[in-house]
Amino acid sequence: MQTVDVLVVGAGLAGLRTARLLARRELNVLVVDRRRSLSTGIRTTGIFVRRTLDDFDLPDHLLGPGVRDVLLYPPSRRAPIRLTSDRDEYRVADMAAVYEHARRAAESAGARVLLGVRYVEASMGSVRFADAEPVTARFIVGADGARSQVARDLGLDVNRRFLLGAEIVHPVASGTATPAFHCVLDPRVAPGYLGWVIDDGRHAHVGVAGYPDAMRTGIRHLLDAFAAGAPGRAAPTGPIERRGGPIPVGGVLRRLVCPAGLLVGDAAGAVSPLTAGGLDPCLRMSGLAAAVAAEYLRTGDQRILSRYDGDALRARFRGRLLLRRVFAGIRSPAAAEAAVTALRGRAGRALAARVLFGDGSFPDVDW
Repeated sequence: MQTVDVLVVGAGLAGLRTARLLARRELNVLVVDRRRSLSTGIRTTGIFVRRTLDDFDLPDHLLGPGVRDVLLYPPSRRAPIRLTSDRDEYRVADMAAVYEHARRAAESAGARVLLGVRYVEASMGSVRFADAEPVTARFIVGADGARSQVARDLGLDVNRRFLLGAEIVHPVASGTATPAFHCVLDPRVAPGYLGWVIDDGRHAHVGVAGYPDAMRTGIRHLLDAFAAGAPGRAAPTGPIERRGGPIPVGGVLRRLVCPAGLLVGDAAGAVSPLTAGGLDPCLRMSGLAAAVAAEYLRTGDQRILSRYDGDALRARFRGRLLLRRVFAGIRSPAAAEAAVTALRGRAGRALAARVLFGDGSFPDVDW
């Protein structure tokens, strides 16, 4: 049975970045993912916010044009509120290519990445897979998504509050319109969240998300109904791809780490409770996770693990968790119309701009 210093379960952005940073510290790192290709099973729209683009070295050629305009629509779709920034606030990435880029970066740093290998369970450092020989791991990083099996095996906290999201992605004719982010507040199709339309210059992303218990007709039906008349949607020029999955919105989990391992990304609840954005949090927390894990493996001092503190992070989310509860309570078209009306005034527009264009969607985490 081979032994590794760190086993990373999940080859998403959080897992691959953590693996790269650990391998750069000369640790023996193995990444496994049940997918046979990183271009399948994508569960994110791939919207990167300005703060992420400023702070991380993302490959520019894999990002679409900058988006400065956000249009907020009430259920009636009439008279949207237009918010315009003087900077590029969003760019949509080709996520299949971004994952492949992250994989190559992890492998260049010395990590091994094995696809088509399904994690089964871990116990006392021994890890079993469905499609490969078992390994012994000194430390395990759970980057295996919102419903993490690693979290359960390590006795760590698990996500319990979710939105369910789905979108269709299809090619569009380039250069036909000014890039914009269309957001529709309509609890009939997206209870507790939004419907959205945005494109990356080559593909349109049309999606909805909401609380599963309120999606009585099913998310696929709601998505198709929304897409049929979605504002800002360009006509498809090629085949349609469907994506979807759970989005944890309960905030960063309290117990994220133990002597056997830790959690990153969606597995850690590292998603903004209000906006449901997870790409910026996963990159920020991966750096801290790698630093804590490397120092712990170097010294064996369990006190170091306390620096990866979910309670401390949650304390910085109180306002957003409160706004998430308010957002979740908008369950009728009349309430949604009233909410958009409240945002039309100066104070409302300032609040909306702060949420959509602000720098505080996820707190800095630093070793």
